[in-house]
Amino acid sequence: MRYNVVLFDADETLFDYTKAEAHALTSAFQEMKLECTPLLVDSYRRINQELWKAFEQGSITQQQLRTARFERLVAEHRLSEAIDAEAFSQAYIKYLGEGAFLIDGAAELCSQLQAGGQRMAIITNGIKEVQLSRIGRSELCDAFECIVVSEDAGSQKPHPAIFDFAFDKLGFPDRQEVLIVGDSLTSDIAGGSRYGIDTCWYNPGRKPNHSDVQPTYEIQRLEELVPILAGATHSQGNTSPSRA
Repeated sequence: MRYNVVLFDADETLFDYTKAEAHALTSAFQEMKLECTPLLVDSYRRINQELWKAFEQGSITQQQLRTARFERLVAEHRLSEAIDAEAFSQAYIKYLGEGAFLIDGAAELCSQLQAGGQRMAIITNGIKEVQLSRIGRSELCDAFECIVVSEDAGSQKPHPAIFDFAFDKLGFPDRQEVLIVGDSLTSDIAGGSRYGIDTCWYNPGRKPNHSDVQPTYEIQRLEELVPILAGATHSQGNTSPSRA
């Protein structure tokens, strides 16, 4: 086995965050007695993405992010003054925690790896109560040796402290035997590269990489990870090693 430990990102790598977000937004808007229009959804997603980038860069805290996105949404669209951003946030987080939707192939991949004795962990910047709820409700609930959440680590990807925290929980494995798999170049891949571990960019949409961040591998389907872990990266034509 080429890699002893696989660190998986959660959202948009194993878990379908887009579907979970849609469920949470629709339900939270209904609870707030607001019509969930496409314009409001698009605005929320833009605001949310901007704030998560700020969190990733350390500009704001996760606690600030939780409410700020709804404060900005209410202000931007001049929604009813009766709308309480904190209550909106709490409703959204409650419903988001229900969204245990998986990316296609995630259950099969983790089952296969688990049966083969592969050590696996999750490393996520997501909100702890949401992530633990979603993972616990899913088919993957018992697949991971540990779940590393940025709130517990006191740091977030791409910063090294969260990787220090993860390695501590995993018994300090050899970095050459650890692979991180994720969909974010700026968070998962940049963080792993800086920490000195190999990286696998899950890129199902075949997005171009215009950044300076170069993953060790790039895959479009989760099943393509299997030969990488086995050390047979050239056995599948759709698996793209970025370096030897």
